[in-house]
Amino acid sequence: MSEITGEVLQQYRRDLHRIPELALEEYETHDYLLNKVKSWQNDTMTIRTVDALPTAILIRFEGKDPQRTLGYRADIDALPVEEKTNLPFASQHAGRMHACGHDVHMTLALAMVQYFSQHQPKDNLIIFFQPAEEAKSGGKVAYDLGLFENEWRPDEFYGIHDQPALPAGMLSTLAGTLFAGTAELTVDVHGVGGHAAYPHLLKDPIVIASELIVQLQTVVSRSVNPIKGGVVSVGKIRGGFTNNVIPDDVHFEGTVRSMTKAGLDVMMTRIRQIAAGVALANDVVIDVSLESGSYLPVENNSKLANNLIDFMTTRDDIAFELAEPAMTGEDFGYLLQQIPGVMLWLGVNDVTHSLHSPQLNIDESALLPGFTALKDFIEWRMNQNV
Repeated sequence: MSEITGEVLQQYRRDLHRIPELALEEYETHDYLLNKVKSWQNDTMTIRTVDALPTAILIRFEGKDPQRTLGYRADIDALPVEEKTNLPFASQHAGRMHACGHDVHMTLALAMVQYFSQHQPKDNLIIFFQPAEEAKSGGKVAYDLGLFENEWRPDEFYGIHDQPALPAGMLSTLAGTLFAGTAELTVDVHGVGGHAAYPHLLKDPIVIASELIVQLQTVVSRSVNPIKGGVVSVGKIRGGFTNNVIPDDVHFEGTVRSMTKAGLDVMMTRIRQIAAGVALANDVVIDVSLESGSYLPVENNSKLANNLIDFMTTRDDIAFELAEPAMTGEDFGYLLQQIPGVMLWLGVNDVTHSLHSPQLNIDESALLPGFTALKDFIEWRMNQNV
């Protein structure tokens, strides 16, 4: 029986960190995970892959005396970021990096599979290695494909997200909404271009796009309860090609975020209304696309979250603190809209660099305490009567 040590976890994490892949392209990652899982397979385990979502892996453990089915989810994709850490185990794939820490998420889930292959759980347990969290709505795709039907449906779903701003190994969550729901905003302003010396003959999409961007700032300040909050940020704009020509079109993109699904719906409606008004006032066409996909608010089930918090806070060997809500987006939110559960932060101690930074360098001393706390919670939860 092989022991799960910090060194073992470190090796899993470094192996995975070297091979980051984008959403729905995680084939090398999938093969690494599947080979590990198969090496631990026994009669209590069922391993499932799905042709319609070929990089996904599900593992089901049959419980010794089951009264429920618990689920644990880890996302497996990476970001289109060029790594700049100079680590000896840095990404081997140009322009790809686990800059959001999904290598950490997979490592803990692998350790869960290894542990429960050696210690049959009391309840049924499902481990889900999910592709396409960063893009392409992998959680929603999996759910819509029916991956969680019948014996594969958890009664409760759990997952973690690493947090560089927390000390290594510290866990943190709250009862209620942990992360915001998000929508991706894309806008195309179609004007009439021409010589910049004759603007009265044209319909300047640069001025109109500027007007619209400024107007969108009122969505949060005047359409959202100040106690609730929200975000409308434009991060990309493209239009024009020289100083003395007004272009025909301007394109810009941004993100919209709210702590509630209802709030996100209100903001999306107001954005469309404002864009329609600016288009009418300027006699142009403005195309607006708002895609929320699976990035709904991560709403922790209050009963389950309080249960978890009670466990964490009564253990002297677990570092835990209550979390504040964050505007981070996570597609685990979609699954939590369908199945009650909880997401937690796991501290990885890089206060210099944020998630998605090309310099992100997590503190690997977080791996063993993070795994141990989560594994102990799952076993404790399985011995509760309700």
